[in-house]
Amino acid sequence: MHLISLWKRAVAAGAGAAACATLLTAPAWATDRQPADDDALAAYHRQHVEWADCGAGTADAEPATPYRIGPAAVSDATTLSAAGAECALLTVPLDYADPGGETLTLALSRIRAADPGRRTGVLLSNPGGPGGSGLVMPLILQQTMGEVAGDFDLIGFDPRFVGASSPIDCGWPVGSGYRAAGAGFGDYLRGAAFQRDLAQRCRATSGDVLPYATTRNTARDMDVIRAVLGEERISYLGYSYGSYLGEVYTQLFPGRTDRIVLDGVIHPDHYTPTLLRGTERAGEEALRAWADWAAERHADYGLGTDRAAVLATVDRVITAAQREPLHIGPYRLDQYTAPLLVFSALVSDGEPQRDWLATTTGLLLRAAAGESVEPDPGLALELEHLTTEAGSAYGSGQMAVVCGDVAERRGLTAHWRDLRRDAARHPLVAPITRNVTPCEFWDLPAEPPTVLDNDIPALLVAATGDTRTPYEGTVKMRAEWPSSTLITLDAMHHGVYGFYGNACVDDLVNDYLRTGVLPRQDVNCTE
Repeated sequence: MHLISLWKRAVAAGAGAAACATLLTAPAWATDRQPADDDALAAYHRQHVEWADCGAGTADAEPATPYRIGPAAVSDATTLSAAGAECALLTVPLDYADPGGETLTLALSRIRAADPGRRTGVLLSNPGGPGGSGLVMPLILQQTMGEVAGDFDLIGFDPRFVGASSPIDCGWPVGSGYRAAGAGFGDYLRGAAFQRDLAQRCRATSGDVLPYATTRNTARDMDVIRAVLGEERISYLGYSYGSYLGEVYTQLFPGRTDRIVLDGVIHPDHYTPTLLRGTERAGEEALRAWADWAAERHADYGLGTDRAAVLATVDRVITAAQREPLHIGPYRLDQYTAPLLVFSALVSDGEPQRDWLATTTGLLLRAAAGESVEPDPGLALELEHLTTEAGSAYGSGQMAVVCGDVAERRGLTAHWRDLRRDAARHPLVAPITRNVTPCEFWDLPAEPPTVLDNDIPALLVAATGDTRTPYEGTVKMRAEWPSSTLITLDAMHHGVYGFYGNACVDDLVNDYLRTGVLPRQDVNCTE
């Protein structure tokens, strides 16, 4: 309901170019303010943290975001406390150029190495997002790594402004800053006015801290964690956005990393305010492959007997949502969110994911025909986070980091021309990935984008059909890091290691984490 009311308010206010005018501020990096060196941060590096049972202090980890960006969610019943993990709170500067100023609190989690005598070191991790909670990652990795997990202290953390770490919540009525563009130019302008309102809400509620919500500062926080743990070097595993965080850390802190695994790799050139720009081809191919799968199971789902018929069914659902919102129990899907829900499911060619999309499409089709339908618990959770204020903390926290890193001002007309041109070839995906985001209306970043000019002996993992981080970007990253090694899986999946169930990939990664020795050459794994 909040989504619809804001949308109507945007229409009433007028959503032309004047209504979407951008508020410009000078980039803070135009000045010569530099982050403090290690000496100035000594007090943070020497701080003592109190580790305790996670149930005794820091709240148990929340399930991973339902948007299927990053690793799969852990069961609600699985908690850090039940696994015997420890949690702690750590203090870091809000502004690394002013370490004596305001501070933030970071929430950490830890599962200790099984045998201190064989301990390799610490392994930090990030599940992606940005905005994904990392506290639960030690539990996931304990399962994924098997016996190798016992060689490390597994360290999870909620990045600054996420989850239990001094979170940002802009009071959004929705859970995502990514939305489809709408049917026509007028719909697009109304959607842009909505995005402008989201940006203004963050400026009004969190404007004093937004300049410090950046990947660079999260990387600096990671180095404080390293120092507090008494480690000269850290090992790191990052999925999706977490790969970009790892890249930035290696650039800012050369020589402070040991074993690096990046899965679902984002090349810095592809890290833009839309995050997903460049994934259009893979997304549409995934949609067509799913349509073939659903057509073979027409008796089960009733979506069509061939690819064209299934795609026509999807188009019928989206067209209906463009006319008027679809009612799914208490939730509403409109022309901006219905395509996003479909796209959100195109992350894997696994049977459970394809079944979920087919079942959900059938439900949406019934709603489009005017039937009264109710979502199952899984879909209800997804819709709650996507279309209501329940997802505000995740969505606004995510955009705070992305816009804090790479906000850009292209102009609404340029965005529209771009998405309409690409939508001719990619009708479902381009109106999402090429659409304007709140970053169009954000204050300019406090620092310039990070430029990589290093070469790290990292293990890169990618699937050829990844719909979130283009495989071509991973290949480019491999070429620019000649000391690295690339494991390629011929499949459609985002976040491969430990989550696709491919023994070739999992064994290679675990061997590297155990020995620290990269495969001698790039490896192609098959399903």
